[in-house]
Amino acid sequence: MKRRIVNFAGLLLVALAVFGCGHYLPSQGWITLIDGNAGMENWNITGGGNWRAADGAIQADKSTTKGASVLVSKKSFKDFELIVEFWASDDTNSGIYIRAPNPETVNTATGAYEVQIWDKNPNRDYSTGALVNVAKVNPIFKAGGQWNTFEIYAKGPEITVKMNGVVTVSAQDSRSAQGRIGIQYNAGPIKVRKMMVREL
Repeated sequence: MKRRIVNFAGLLLVALAVFGCGHYLPSQGWITLIDGNAGMENWNITGGGNWRAADGAIQADKSTTKGASVLVSKKSFKDFELIVEFWASDDTNSGIYIRAPNPETVNTATGAYEVQIWDKNPNRDYSTGALVNVAKVNPIFKAGGQWNTFEIYAKGPEITVKMNGVVTVSAQDSRSAQGRIGIQYNAGPIKVRKMMVREL
């Protein structure tokens, strides 16, 4: 009986260690784009953001140019699942771009989709968790001051976003079928400590 209790306690500790941590442990087929300080080689920088690897994350907190600076993936993706662990402050204006067709001009106006990270967006419909100009968010979600996880699913015209395990938006849109992934710096600090993608 004592042995069973000890074995059960051991298994419980292992389960807590695995499921209690903030990092995902996905199965096979995933490509790691960012893992702590590693991953800058997978990206190109547009604009003047001070993108760098520091303190266990890829991050930016200022820019030498006006307008957004975007970290743009060197590879293009079509149908995929994307996991992003990020930290933002209350005043951060950022976002995760997907299916950006032109790596030189990654923005929603040219066909990319932006999963918003902006708690203080004056247009509350497109605050954190929204798909800008495609799907409004309701209720309002907050990212500021903590580590968060986006799970983004894009297959054909279907795009679904989860934030910390809760669906924020689900949409059907066929504007852009394939393109680059991007991380936007517009204002306030943005940090990404984990990004993994799995093609479908």
